[in-house]
Amino acid sequence: MTGRRVLITGVSRFLGLRLAKRLEEDDDVELVIGVDLQEPPLPVKKMDFVRVDIRNPLIARVLETTKVDTLIHTNISSSPGRLGGRSQMKENNVIGTMQLFAAAQRTERLQRVVMKSSTAIYGSSPRDPSLLPEDHASRQVDLSGYGKDCAEAEQYARDFGRRRPDVDLMILRTQNVVGPTVKTSMTDYLSLPVMPTALGFDPRLQFLHEQDAVEALYLALKSTATGIYNIAGDGVVYLSQAIRQLQRVELPILLPAATTAANLLRRFGVIDFPTDQLKLMLFGRVVDIRRAKERLGFEPAFSTAETLRDFRDHRNHEVVPEPNMRPTWERELFEFLKQQSEQRQTV
Repeated sequence: MTGRRVLITGVSRFLGLRLAKRLEEDDDVELVIGVDLQEPPLPVKKMDFVRVDIRNPLIARVLETTKVDTLIHTNISSSPGRLGGRSQMKENNVIGTMQLFAAAQRTERLQRVVMKSSTAIYGSSPRDPSLLPEDHASRQVDLSGYGKDCAEAEQYARDFGRRRPDVDLMILRTQNVVGPTVKTSMTDYLSLPVMPTALGFDPRLQFLHEQDAVEALYLALKSTATGIYNIAGDGVVYLSQAIRQLQRVELPILLPAATTAANLLRRFGVIDFPTDQLKLMLFGRVVDIRRAKERLGFEPAFSTAETLRDFRDHRNHEVVPEPNMRPTWERELFEFLKQQSEQRQTV
């Protein structure tokens, strides 16, 4: 019997790349197909890299010719600056997911799909319960930006699940990922020597360690469970506690000036924190992970407090090499598809 053939979107980014590295030593996995517009900065054994834009209908040819049976969709970004602005970010997150699931719907060999979403889908409100369960997202929530992107992407995933009931579908809603090597808007904020806060607000924060984030995706790939799961570390910290643990300086500012301050930090390239997520720094967000523990077997190795300490004590400040950009990817893709077709004819 042949092993599993896994396609990972967003393979040049942290979660996709670390998951591909995690699968290197998995004997049950025969081949990994890594999909992105940027070449991964690290080599991965057992992985064929395909330079393709998931917003393009040609992604259907990739799914077909590679004969994948498992699809892991991690290519939903929360950083507008990395993709060239908010409009490009929305196209990647929403249009890209729509095209991907339209292609997956026609892929007969597909057996399992895992999509990485975010707890941003719950929004942040002072009226929220202390622990947000998975069904809280079904309530009326005023979303914008990244949170709205996640909600629309999840809708495409659920539509796919209804049209292809023969395929196991799992959605993971991850908390803010923090760790020694990952770079996100939250890690940028936590790295500031002077951390601006909203005067009079001290939100409860919950983090997900980078290792636990990769492990959750791996468990989702190996599991036979389906459905939607919150993924986070145990426990919470208040923002004021986090600032003291990190030995940073707090800069309280009046609430009306918070958006202006965030825009200035983004404009000068200090931090790429979307202003639509500012409510998180006012009201916080804590999710319930009991379902993931009971059904998925997810046991975070790091609590929220331990994640913060690991970030403080082992943060890698070395510059990570940027992936190589090649805007003209179509010719390379057609060459890959041609090679795959020739291999199929000779088998």
